[in-house]
Amino acid sequence: MKANTIADLQRGERAIIKSFMEIDVPLKLIEMGCIEGNYVEVLQRAPMQDPIYLNISGTYLAIRLEIASKVLVEKL
Repeated sequence: MKANTIADLQRGERAIIKSFMEIDVPLKLIEMGCIEGNYVEVLQRAPMQDPIYLNISGTYLAIRLEIASKVLVEKL
């Protein structure tokens, strides 16, 4: 079974961040609240699906699909 990542979420879906596929998570992402246990919701996707606009526990940010595919989540 494939693990769910932020990249797998569709517009309007919510999930809880569980872990990261890589140890080197961009510091900026962590500073913006992308940490284990926080909620994430996909608000919008660009026309080519990249980047993805998110709400992570009240912080709004856009991340590249490449980074989103490395953040493991559990869908709600």
